[in-house]
Order: sequence, then C-alpha cells, then structure tokens
Amino acid sequence: METNDSLSELEYVGFWARTGAFFIDLILIYTVTYPFLIAIYGEKYYLRLYLRILFGNNFIQAPQGIADFLISYLFPTVAIIMFWNYKLATPGKLAIGAKIVDAETGMNPTIKQFIIRYLGYIASILPLGLGCIWVSFDTRRQSWHDKLANTVVIRSKNRNPEPVKFDKRNI
Repeated sequence: METNDSLSELEYVGFWARTGAFFIDLILIYTVTYPFLIAIYGEKYYLRLYLRILFGNNFIQAPQGIADFLISYLFPTVAIIMFWNYKLATPGKLAIGAKIVDAETGMNPTIKQFIIRYLGYIASILPLGLGCIWVSFDTRRQSWHDKLANTVVIRSKNRNPEPVKFDKRNI
C-alpha cells in the first residue's frame, strides 16, 4: 500500500481529461477497424450506417454480419479489457498519465471489475451520456461505470518533469 505522502501526489482524473483520452482511444479503434470493415463491406459501409442512424428510427445498429460483429464489437471489447488488465489503462488514458484502480484499496482491479466496468459503459452512455457527465459532479470523479465496478481513475498531480521558470520577467 502507498504512503500518505505518495497518495497526496495523486488526483482523480476529471471529465475533460477523460474525454480527451476517450477520443484518443476512439481514433485508434477506428484506425484499426476501418480498413477491415471497408475491405469486407465496401467503401459505402459507413455511409449506409450513418444514413440509417440519421434517418432511421433507431440509434443503436445491429451488426451487418458476423465480420461486423467481430471487428466492431468483439475486438474493441477484448482489446479494451486486455489493456485495462495489463496496463490499467487504454492508450488514451496512458497518454494522459491516468490509470484505473480499485476504489477501496488503490490496487489493481480484478478482471471481474473490468468486465463490470465495460458493461457499465452502456448504463453510462444510454441516458444521453449522463453517466459520463457525472464525473464532473462527483467528488471522486467517478462515472456510473466506475461506481458499478468500484473503480476510480487517478494520475499524478505532478505530471510535468520541470516546473515553468522565466529567467527575466517584465511585469
């Protein structure tokens, strides 16, 4: 367990940093999956998908085939849970220096917690993303999926290797 001095150097990661990490992950997932989906379903795959979302009556789309399910749903699920299990973070969270830990002990979460956390994203995202926005109001910066899995996202307060200094400053 960490000492109180080292714990005081940690902070809960807030909404905007987590949103930035999410977009980094999203870009990486699309970069990996896009070529495979286009190769299998053709160049109009995403156009058809977006048109159905825009003009259809349902926002969540069923996979267009087994390859779509494997590439768009199963691969990202497995990759994200594996990153969480081995690195305690996705690439986006690693980029901002964040990691996921057990909310009670500060230790590595269990694989069960990671699976609950991933499934909890559905509860966080479906009601207009309110479960993710909740991070802004929670004292421990927990989203609903963090609360369900009993996890928190933390990082070091001192992320800069060198404090800012100016040799000559005119005031």
